[in-house]
Amino acid sequence: MSDPLRADAMAVLRGWTAPDASQERHRRRFLTHLEEQPDGMRRGCFPDHVTAGALVLSADATSALLNLHRKAHRWFAFGGHCEDDDVTLASVARREALEESGVAGLILDPVPIQLDLHAVEFCDPRGTVHHLDVRFLAIAPHGAVHGASEESLDVRWWPVDAPPESLEGDMRALIGLAGERLAQSTSVGGSMSAAAEYPSR
Repeated sequence: MSDPLRADAMAVLRGWTAPDASQERHRRRFLTHLEEQPDGMRRGCFPDHVTAGALVLSADATSALLNLHRKAHRWFAFGGHCEDDDVTLASVARREALEESGVAGLILDPVPIQLDLHAVEFCDPRGTVHHLDVRFLAIAPHGAVHGASEESLDVRWWPVDAPPESLEGDMRALIGLAGERLAQSTSVGGSMSAAAEYPSR
């Protein structure tokens, strides 16, 4: 039986223009995985599966909302595994951002801003898995209220130019790419005009 989420992910990745050679290698790697693995979007696909998430920026784009992951003890953007009722990559990112940040009314850009492949030791009892992570940009409304989920030790706003010292390189790059995306969208006459607003559910 066909998987609409897998079909959407493949369409998104095929249509996405990578910003550099490293991201293009990830794009091709993710597509090969999905072409070869019918269940490649699901956490049961071992040792690799696709995940999705979002970097949440403040309405004025000066701060990034990050979570201190309970198991990893590191600061990350929001994200996680696909669920059975997810039908698009963007909906996975939206759900994860909402669940893990508690911020309602997020504006989600439906075009990915970064791909990342990383090993995770605590995800599956069978051993180390690799998350093929598709990352989006979300903007919080003015006065947004946030909270930590059970997956986080803390959720906190950080200035985009002064993130946690321990923040890893891929997350720093993600913040930079988010700023570039916003600058591009503003320069063409609209702030994320193709984005969609998602209320809490």
